Amino acid sequence: MQQEENIVEQKCFQLLKKAHQFGASDFHMIPNEEIYTYSFRKNSQMFEAGQLPLNLGEKIISYFKFLSSLDISEKRKPQSGSFQHIFNSQKFSFRVSTLPSVYGKESLVIRLQQHNNAKIIHSLSLFRGASEQIVELANKRQGMILFVGPTGSGKSTTMYSLTKYCAENMNRHVISLEDPVENSQSYLLQIQVNERSGVTYAKGLKAILRHSPDVIMIGEIRDKDTAKAAIQASLTGHLVVSTIHARDGIGALYRLMDLGISLDELKQTVTGIVTQRLVTVIKTNTPELSAIFEIISGDMLEEALTSLSYGSSFKIPFPLTLSYQIERGKREGVIKNT
Repeated sequence: MQQEENIVEQKCFQLLKKAHQFGASDFHMIPNEEIYTYSFRKNSQMFEAGQLPLNLGEKIISYFKFLSSLDISEKRKPQSGSFQHIFNSQKFSFRVSTLPSVYGKESLVIRLQQHNNAKIIHSLSLFRGASEQIVELANKRQGMILFVGPTGSGKSTTMYSLTKYCAENMNRHVISLEDPVENSQSYLLQIQVNERSGVTYAKGLKAILRHSPDVIMIGEIRDKDTAKAAIQASLTGHLVVSTIHARDGIGALYRLMDLGISLDELKQTVTGIVTQRLVTVIKTNTPELSAIFEIISGDMLEEALTSLSYGSSFKIPFPLTLSYQIERGKREGVIKNT
């Protein structure tokens, strides 16, 4: 029995090491009626890497759940957690998520995150002017900066980079509230949401305010309580940085209103909305990913909020849109023509 457990443990870390060496951001295990298929996600694309027998796949998932302090016996409900491990003297965090499938088996996704690997904010953007504009937004002492974009568009990476800039270049005290903590960073105090222990986004935010933060990073504004708490924090002299699910910048404003935030509160708190996408950049022989940003701030933000109050439509000037920037990058030969 002990030997079998050792074999499963070794196989688990072999798979993670293989994913790390491949440069994967995520490790996936997906079942069908006969086998488990495991794949690596890299640069927003999935690459099938191998197959496992069903019984071995189940044991591997159970071991990852054990490492993440999840309920091994519960296979009918989604679960999420995290654990840490060291590869080649580098410390990594692994965010684990399970999901029951139609075959009565669980699927698994693990996000690989290296500790203290927040990138320099100016290295993220394809066009330097965009990152400079984001940093300018962070120079404000209070207000709210929202990041919008689909899953995998790099929103969390940008938030970590921006808060790192705030901590190291502006000497600001930064506290984050995340569910779960995706990437451990030594420059900020990170608090993890734990609803079973009563630490919700809303309650966590109230507690954070007692620790005199200059900047508060919220993993996601997902409900009315969190939205209200974020607005209150930004009204009381704090800079709040967060993400919200919306199609674009204007959609983010509508989403906040759906969550009970008034137009007046939006006018007093929102200082910038950043919509983000990742594109494949041809810098060397090896294509890389870079971010492009569509930013609503300043006079443009005022115009957008005025349009909301009158119920009229608002459009971002074409040269500032994501579509124009992508076409510009293709014309200049720096974005891969897909």
